[in-house]
Amino acid sequence: MTVFNPVWRVKIQGVAYTTYTLANLTIASGRDNIYQQAQAGYCNLQLINLNQAIVNININDSVSIELQDSTATYVPIFGGTIVDFGIEISTAGNVGINQTLNITALGALSRLPKALTNGVLAQDFDGDQIFEVLQDLLLNNWGEVPAALQWNNYDPTETWANAQNVGLGEIDRPGNYELAQRSSDRTDIYSLVSALATSGLGYIYEDASGLISYADSTHRSVYLATYGYTDLTANHALFNGLKIQTRAGDVRNDVTLKYNTNSNSEVSAEDINSIDIYGRLAQVITTTVKHSADAQDQADFYLILRAAPQANLQSITYQLTNPELDDADRDSLINVFMGLPVRLSDLPPNMASGTFLGFVEGWTFKAAYNEIAITLNLSPISYSLQAMSWEQVPIAESWNTISGTLTWETALVVA
Repeated sequence: MTVFNPVWRVKIQGVAYTTYTLANLTIASGRDNIYQQAQAGYCNLQLINLNQAIVNININDSVSIELQDSTATYVPIFGGTIVDFGIEISTAGNVGINQTLNITALGALSRLPKALTNGVLAQDFDGDQIFEVLQDLLLNNWGEVPAALQWNNYDPTETWANAQNVGLGEIDRPGNYELAQRSSDRTDIYSLVSALATSGLGYIYEDASGLISYADSTHRSVYLATYGYTDLTANHALFNGLKIQTRAGDVRNDVTLKYNTNSNSEVSAEDINSIDIYGRLAQVITTTVKHSADAQDQADFYLILRAAPQANLQSITYQLTNPELDDADRDSLINVFMGLPVRLSDLPPNMASGTFLGFVEGWTFKAAYNEIAITLNLSPISYSLQAMSWEQVPIAESWNTISGTLTWETALVVA
């Protein structure tokens, strides 16, 4: 048994606010399901102010939320910018006045729908096209550096690769699918990047510091093969409301995939056995994949993994202050990220046969004074896995860890 008392650090414009008490906190990140791209992270924060000192907080100030893990290391769990700020008197009396500082912040993805681009792109792979779009918005050039910025006020540890980076994170480059060129057509950057990510069978997301990142189609397979699952037990979760659901709405047995920039370019795939059992459940997927062979591979991929319904764990909640939760599991939950592979054991035997394998798609932190809980949204592992190419197999992989009957044609994960 391990006792855990949350220790927080709230930074605004890089300055730690240590004189305030955290009263309530809600952080939501990621996405609800695999059928959509991630939305901007959201944070609602309440701080108690007891001394009525001047509060130097403004709209668009950067904010980061950090939580100590079992080693007393501060771990970032949210990064973004303030979009709403208010000061409210919570109590008043003869002994003084207490105030509540209400802060709402959004992650960097919130900038993309409000930024426009002509979106002219050369034929290139998905990761490279996404990087091309995002770097123009999130990496400043010399002409965009504030004129009043002085070298003696600049972080001496900053590298040129990250200097004037206002929100660009890790982009998987070049990606795995070559996408068609794009001519000038005014649109918002979120819509464009989301479409490019969908065309590459990948997804955009915000990391723990709030930077915009992109994971390509084999990102999860490579991570799982390299690091394996994070093992959690349902015995330490809040069982009430835990639900496994299988839905016909998740089944796709007739897929038409549009590719290239020619509206007449399309491929299709269907599963007759699935159609006989569940009826025809069709979907049209629009992409900018360049080559017909890649388009057919994508259509076949959608069909193979979704022709039959999968048991889906809607959500599961852990109280991080639960003393039965060991430090390793608690630290894994604090360090949660989109795409974290989870093996959840000790479920009732009539729910996913007692063990659910999935990836984290989104999560919510809810905290009050000396309390914090995390709710995970998971998707079945088979909805995400893509086969790796040879150069993506981890260099530490040894042959004796691989099943002798495994064929490369059907291998998704090698360890």
